[in-house]
Amino acid sequence: MANIQRRLDDRLTAAIRGLFPEAADAPAIVMQAQDERFGDYQANGAMALAKRLGKNPRDVAAEIVAAADLSGIAENVEIAGPGFINITLSPDWLAAQLAEVLADERLGVPSPAQRQTIVVDYSAPNLAKEMHVGHLRSTIIGDALVRVLDFLGHTVVRQNHMGDWGTQIGMLIEHLADDRHVWDAVLDLPMRGERCIPRSLLPDLEVFYREAKQRFDSDARFAQRARMRVVDFQTPGGSESREVWKRIRQTSLAHAQEVYERLGVRLKPEDVRGESAYENALFDVIVALMSAMENGPSKYTESEGAQCVFLNDAEGKPRFVSKEGDPLPLIVQKSDEGYLYATTDLAAIAFRTGFFKELASGPDGSPEAQSPQADQILYVVDARQSLHFRMVFECAYQAEFADRDKHDLKHVDFGMMLGSDNRPFKTREGGTVKLMDLIDEAEGRAFDLVTEKNPDLPEDDRRRIAHVVGIGALKYADLAQNRTKDYVFSWDKMLSLDGNTAPYMQYAFARIHSIARKGGLDLADLVRHPAADEGFALAEPAERRLAVALLQFAETVETVAADCLPHVLCGYLYRLAGAFMGFYETCPVLKSEKAVRASRLRLCGLTAKVIEKGLNLLGIETAKRM
Repeated sequence: MANIQRRLDDRLTAAIRGLFPEAADAPAIVMQAQDERFGDYQANGAMALAKRLGKNPRDVAAEIVAAADLSGIAENVEIAGPGFINITLSPDWLAAQLAEVLADERLGVPSPAQRQTIVVDYSAPNLAKEMHVGHLRSTIIGDALVRVLDFLGHTVVRQNHMGDWGTQIGMLIEHLADDRHVWDAVLDLPMRGERCIPRSLLPDLEVFYREAKQRFDSDARFAQRARMRVVDFQTPGGSESREVWKRIRQTSLAHAQEVYERLGVRLKPEDVRGESAYENALFDVIVALMSAMENGPSKYTESEGAQCVFLNDAEGKPRFVSKEGDPLPLIVQKSDEGYLYATTDLAAIAFRTGFFKELASGPDGSPEAQSPQADQILYVVDARQSLHFRMVFECAYQAEFADRDKHDLKHVDFGMMLGSDNRPFKTREGGTVKLMDLIDEAEGRAFDLVTEKNPDLPEDDRRRIAHVVGIGALKYADLAQNRTKDYVFSWDKMLSLDGNTAPYMQYAFARIHSIARKGGLDLADLVRHPAADEGFALAEPAERRLAVALLQFAETVETVAADCLPHVLCGYLYRLAGAFMGFYETCPVLKSEKAVRASRLRLCGLTAKVIEKGLNLLGIETAKRM
């Protein structure tokens, strides 16, 4: 079964090409109708096409309708207003499509015409600091995109490009070096894998980090020592600085893994390829940049002791300028010979696309790696880094680390999570909210809610449900927002059983299981493939409305993947749950006569499967009881 929106678009587009070869590239512009009074789908392309042809748009729309082959699909096609084409789907066709979806383990979602290898770069916490709310959006948006792309059938390479290499680490190590007791305590930590190091050290490291930052900002001599320490621990060999760095790194990774497991995020230790993993490729990046820019419009040059790339267009004009109009450089090596984020990002691109076929073992002990030969690389990083990625991507293309025609480098940017004061979300004391604390509070509030609703459930069951509801609510509250916008976080709204929230979706799922239990059935009974003489009866408006919503799952998933917008899936699930609630309230299920009862049970079962799969693609669990 194909995407309905695409199927309609293909047929209307074919009609346009046959009728108007001089405008064969004109789009039909098919979209879901916003108001069911105007049908299920609406095509809006006739107006623009008519303007281009110098004709009456309603006449053009009428010609398209007459030529389009919509027999068997549409029950009614009308021309409205200045030339809208409103399409109402046939109930018989809807029923047949539902039967196909019911028999399909992919729920009607087709595999992509071309499978790609897609690298998704997300989460990326920094060393020596607990993950905080600022890491939440990257982590869960990235996880949702990974799940959607993987479900579609692409080869997905998860990458956690954590900040483990640079000045911030140098200043921490230099600060620790001033206290030999602490220095020795860190060196005594065993190196036995990410899960073996106690998290108890991390809060102390965070205190040390804050102290180091204060010294770095206020003491010029300390700042210079810290920069030299960067060179020391980044220089291959057996220095104590590097041994301290390894243990700090391992402790931080252990904490991050705890957070991922609590959140149900698909990131594992083997997905971590931090900046340090590219150490042995950084000099090669510099050499390649010097060679690539030698005869091109852009220039590789030294500026105030630093190595820079000034990116120009084909005519030699600067692509990136300051507010004052001065060319902005992409700095790839500092005057002290240290490397920067831009350098490691360029090395990562070169490796991921296959410019660097292999990656030698990094200082973190990671094994040698083969390039994933990515077709597409997604960077799930906040919007404040937009200029950085625009410059890095342009530099990568000009240096031929990536091919403009083959490799899609995309910054999946997102806004900030705000408090009720419309400022960045903070604790009551004004500090940064730790992600573990946020998770604990979400589960605690959910436990109170579950206890209030189901006081007789055993505590273990309430705890389990509270985990599902609390984590789901926390993630959904974020994912339901357009990622490009800032949003205001609200505990009350997040855990509400009404509105576009995870508990509302989870409650709809649980209600379907309640129907099954009352009928002495299980979900498998509800979704068995109907016999030829059974199928679906869609006599009532609420049945038909639910059927249309169920069949729009495929096009929704494909839109999420194409545009990297998880909130589109949230909006779909909210409409689907609303359609089910309307069906539940107006169409008796268990008390209906036999044939109708069987059809409605199948509608219930298919709705449960789609809600469960949709939430799973967002990284959210379901519970059969709430």
